[in-house]
Amino acid sequence: MDRIFSDDRTRQNDWDRRGLPGWTYHNAALLELEKDEVILNHWQIAGHVNDVPNPGDYFTVDICNERALIVRGDDGEVRAFHNLCRHRGSRQAGDGSGHCKNALVCPFHGWVYNFDGSLRGAARPQSYAALNRKEFGLKPVEMEIWLGLIFLRFKPGPQGSVAEQMARFEPELSAYRPAEMVPSDRIWRSTLPVNWKSVRDVDNEGYHVAMAHPALQDLYGAAYVDHPYVNKTNLSRGTFRREGARRWSVRHYVKLSRPEPWLPAHLHHDWTYYGLFPNNVIIATPETIQFYQEFPLGVEKAVVRGQIYRRPVESREQKLARYLSYRIDRDTYEEDTQLSIWSNESMKSSAFEGFYLSDLEKGLKSHHDQLRQILPVMTLDEPPPDTDMATVNDGMREK
Repeated sequence: MDRIFSDDRTRQNDWDRRGLPGWTYHNAALLELEKDEVILNHWQIAGHVNDVPNPGDYFTVDICNERALIVRGDDGEVRAFHNLCRHRGSRQAGDGSGHCKNALVCPFHGWVYNFDGSLRGAARPQSYAALNRKEFGLKPVEMEIWLGLIFLRFKPGPQGSVAEQMARFEPELSAYRPAEMVPSDRIWRSTLPVNWKSVRDVDNEGYHVAMAHPALQDLYGAAYVDHPYVNKTNLSRGTFRREGARRWSVRHYVKLSRPEPWLPAHLHHDWTYYGLFPNNVIIATPETIQFYQEFPLGVEKAVVRGQIYRRPVESREQKLARYLSYRIDRDTYEEDTQLSIWSNESMKSSAFEGFYLSDLEKGLKSHHDQLRQILPVMTLDEPPPDTDMATVNDGMREK
């Protein structure tokens, strides 16, 4: 039995096995609603406090036409702002990450901001009749730090605080001491030619692991368990086998994995995936904490973004185990990418008649159910006209 949830695997035939209709993966008007009501008003992982270890360190994140700048101030505080100069709207920081020695300087016209977001001064101030610097500071973005991870929300939304949303996971996840971890590399990004939901669909069920992921199947096989979303959070877990692995990377990973002594014994051989709706996943292994997420760049274009964090001090065995776990993850990601493409393109076929879900795909189903609660227009078998999408959705929500 799982240590967070009871595990009822009894087969049930009295539930709706349909997923979202195919049109919801290829409709531009619906995507605009998803951006506003699913992505931008829910918590998104930006990174980790140790991505900005020193005053003046910063990194940026772009999400659905919004862009954020996270910077550590001279006072040691981490803050998040819209990455937007108040003069003409240029990116205040034009690259993904870096360090500013004394201040944030706009690369367009040279407006200068302190690390707390206040305007230090405009270039050629005599060219302005009057300029109240207090009114032209960088605009803050709502931010919360939880177990060292930085979460952002660009618009007010239905979720409570991250700590409230993730409360049931905190006792277990905090045992990994994630706030102490440091980045193993820079935050990575990968672009896929699919709707963002196709990425999430593959990730939300483990039914395909035995067939599509030889390395994961070799690692933990039938010990992998998925759980549906509850209160907009979900969990999946695989306990890796102690012996009998056949693949070189898996066999040596199991041999080398050396969890820290403070980690509870029941987590010594687990890979656990903690999910926060709509698109955030935190993975905990004996060696690492990592996150990944996907965002829409277009109707059929998504970006997957993530980072791996390691112990500040590692033994040789832990370094090798971390490398091997990365190899297993890398192969899994490439396999999932192909599955996402195949799934996404199938919905354009005249033969596609919708999903028929297994009992092992209830994680996917529960994600779809939450999307339908937010956007009831997704329950329609056919799309309304693009110009009526928002109106129809509002009318259905009011009923």
